[in-house]
Amino acid sequence: MDTAVARNRNIRYLLTAILVGLVWLFLRFPNMLDRPILKFLGRNRPDPKTLHLEGEFVESNLGTTQDLDGSITVRLIAEQYMFVPHCVLVPANTPLRVRITSADVVHMLDVQGTKYTLKALPGVINQTQITLPKPGQYPMPCREFCGAGHFAMRSEIIAVPREQFRKLTHDERVSCETP
Repeated sequence: MDTAVARNRNIRYLLTAILVGLVWLFLRFPNMLDRPILKFLGRNRPDPKTLHLEGEFVESNLGTTQDLDGSITVRLIAEQYMFVPHCVLVPANTPLRVRITSADVVHMLDVQGTKYTLKALPGVINQTQITLPKPGQYPMPCREFCGAGHFAMRSEIIAVPREQFRKLTHDERVSCETP
């Protein structure tokens, strides 16, 4: 009788330890545990480790692109301690869809001179619509402390007249040199 009670108590201790371990893993590494579940449900999230290699945020797709319907999309990756690409050219006074994700930690992109801010989270794509009212330079510092090099984490959007933007190649749209 004593061995059966001891065995049941040991099983309860073991199950409690496993449950506590799973709760700790979920709280410590939430992105690692929810990814298989979301993939099974058909909601695939970007993997911060392979952003540059596959999916929407491959390097050749970053910066400003003009979609088939004529809309403008800007794709950025935030990573310690930079935004990729560092600078993009966009048309002024045109609605822009900005999509951003993070390769490592939480960042916050602030488009100075406007009311726009956008948080970048690992494994999440955040999107917003912005319109830059006039041609000019719009610095974009990171406003979320992300580590020792945070103070130098800056990017820039340069808005150019629409006619000038139409003449630019994709490579010219991800360069800080205005044509």
